[in-house]
Amino acid sequence: MIVFISIAVLLCYMILTLYTRARRHTHLLERKTDELEKEKCLTQKLLHEILPPCVAKDLINGRQAPAVYYDSVTVYFSDIVGFTQIASMCSATETCDMLNQLYSIFDSLLENFDVYKVETIGDAYMVVSGAPERNGDRHPNEIVNMSLSLIRGKQQVRVPRTFAELKLRVGIHTGPVCAAVIGSKMPRYCMFGDTVNVANRMESTGLPERIHLSIETYRRLKNPEQYIFEERGEIDIKGKGLMRTYFLLDRKSFSNTMFYAGV
Repeated sequence: MIVFISIAVLLCYMILTLYTRARRHTHLLERKTDELEKEKCLTQKLLHEILPPCVAKDLINGRQAPAVYYDSVTVYFSDIVGFTQIASMCSATETCDMLNQLYSIFDSLLENFDVYKVETIGDAYMVVSGAPERNGDRHPNEIVNMSLSLIRGKQQVRVPRTFAELKLRVGIHTGPVCAAVIGSKMPRYCMFGDTVNVANRMESTGLPERIHLSIETYRRLKNPEQYIFEERGEIDIKGKGLMRTYFLLDRKSFSNTMFYAGV
């Protein structure tokens, strides 16, 4: 009888020990699962900051994101007037801090519009509307409204050491593009086509503190009477010949403050 009781106690002890260990491993597994899920969410969030969600989803699932043709989008380019001179008189750290401050403000303002930031290269800032998510015929207005907001937003940033006002040169053009993810290491979502080239030419042939529009963007704007334009006339655009262009000066009414939210 005593032997039977001893065996029963021993078995109970072994079962309790196994149960305790199992519970401990279960809790450990649950904690590791939660940590992995958090890391997965963080990875996806970072990937969505680099690539459009629709493209990132394909890559996460091991699929190659196909190139997509868009028959009409509006592309924005801007750069800092005199950036080379600014960079030469400032330290590399000061230049980086200035760009980070400026483009952090821009990135925040973009949240108020139906646009997608394509990339920054040095002092150049590129944005598109109408891709990767199509938005009908709204993209010209989204970009011009955003442009006015960015022009106002950059007033918060000053040139290091001199504290002079930063000046931008802005170019906008509307037309078809092809979008694709290029590369397998550090992949980039890129826009290709003549529309991108012309938007870049609008910027490079523009004037400081002016938003330079092609006639294609001008013609496709909804409610153009809400804006103040200055016709520039015909100018020679490299690779395109003579093109009629316009300067967007401002909006006629500022009662709707959504265009300057966050400034």
